[in-house]
Amino acid sequence: MIDSLMLSAVRVTTLAAGQILTNASGFFFSRDQQLFLVTSRHVVLDEPSGHHPDALQIELHTDADNLASTADFTIPLYYGDRHLWRQGIDGAGEIDVAVIELDRSALPPGSLYQAFTAQHLLQADEHVEIGSTLLVVGFPLGFQDSLHRMPVARHAGLASSFGLRFQGLGYFLTDGRTHRGISGAPVVKRASVDGELPWHLLGIHSTRLLGDRDEEQDEALGLNCTWYADILTTLTE
Repeated sequence: MIDSLMLSAVRVTTLAAGQILTNASGFFFSRDQQLFLVTSRHVVLDEPSGHHPDALQIELHTDADNLASTADFTIPLYYGDRHLWRQGIDGAGEIDVAVIELDRSALPPGSLYQAFTAQHLLQADEHVEIGSTLLVVGFPLGFQDSLHRMPVARHAGLASSFGLRFQGLGYFLTDGRTHRGISGAPVVKRASVDGELPWHLLGIHSTRLLGDRDEEQDEALGLNCTWYADILTTLTE
């Protein structure tokens, strides 16, 4: 038996003309019978670094009795000159979250996955205490269970007031050790009720917060930016 949370996250490989560029993380979100892949916006396009993939590739489990059985699925990012992902913007600028709709019928036969829904998002009156233990589920440096193709879950603590836009931006902070490759991972907290996927989806991990520090004298902050998951209600409309 495995925790259903481990089937909600997928390793994302970015491609350009069939060549591998980078590895990242992502997860599934479902709404009104539509299925979406969620990741960081800088995974699909990052102008400052010149990162311009034309497709993503994810790996899906295809046999519940043999978790080593998987199949790759390629997701184009463009149709002609039009990009196929959805991204958000608010008064403070771009939001580092991207969603792309998936055609369920095109997925590999027997695909196994778990998808978050709007019911996994916290309600406005629900509170998360500062210091609460959260999980970031993804593929740091592309690392995974190489046999069963499973992600890993890293602990992180809530490091800023949940519900407050840190420095006026649409994210909160977590305190935890993260690495390249975990961008786009779901940040979750165990729910108090049972269910098929008994986790609250709090946010989408974006990047480490560098802060204003002297790299020669000061240690890394160990803080990370996590965009609030409620942006998904807008991006999946």
